[in-house]
Amino acid sequence: MIHYNPKNWLTLIFSLSHSDTIRILWKQLLFISILTALLVYAEQNLFHTLLFEKLPTVFQLLGFVISLLLIFRTNTAYDRWWEGRKLWGATVNDSRNFMLKIKAALPFEEVEWYQTHILHFVFSMKDHLRSVPYENTPGLGEHAPLYFMKKIQTRLCEAKNTGLISEVGFLSIEKHLSGLIDNLGGCERIKNTPIPYSYSMFFKKFIFIYVVTLPLAFVVQFGYYSIIISVFFFYVLVSIEVLAEEIEDPFGVDDNDLPIDDICARIKQNISEIVTK
Repeated sequence: MIHYNPKNWLTLIFSLSHSDTIRILWKQLLFISILTALLVYAEQNLFHTLLFEKLPTVFQLLGFVISLLLIFRTNTAYDRWWEGRKLWGATVNDSRNFMLKIKAALPFEEVEWYQTHILHFVFSMKDHLRSVPYENTPGLGEHAPLYFMKKIQTRLCEAKNTGLISEVGFLSIEKHLSGLIDNLGGCERIKNTPIPYSYSMFFKKFIFIYVVTLPLAFVVQFGYYSIIISVFFFYVLVSIEVLAEEIEDPFGVDDNDLPIDDICARIKQNISEIVTK
């Protein structure tokens, strides 16, 4: 995720990051420019029809429809991004509360074991959501977070059975482990449930047809200035779709994805402070 100052307008306007849509769409922008220039040339030199003069009204109506679709598309993608952020925020809280209660209930040797394994769970959760093997302890199967959570649950039950932890203390600690599993499940639901294929396909086709035919509405009135107008409209509409695609799966390493690496590092630092101080 890119860290930036939202109040610094000039820096944001003139900066070009790797995920900036101009870098992504420059070939398509060039195509629209050439297409619009050819349409203007054809209209001015080869034929002239009154049909072109009536097209702006048609595109105004279509523009209203596509604006509603863009609102829905953007809100849907951002809701997935924000829900992912809330789930990772809950992971921070549950891991802190778990270690605070473990530190208060168990001897130091046991606390160190839980510290190591809860961090294994958090970092393997990050890798699991990115569909990469957990690098610190390979060979754990397809679901490393569940492997570590099983070991933690088993050890915690043994501590209860041997009297190291009371029944009340066990229930108080265990609810945070359940919270961590729920957070993992929520993130998996976001990752494994993409936008329905039919909707995504229709939306892309609608945007493509609209932006490719849009120059027809400008060529009569604006001539070659239609190139600037068409490119601008294309850039705005398609950029919204590109950005929505990027943030609807917020657990990767794209510039606009969640700062999961930073969150994991913060959890590690917090837990270390809980254990040592």
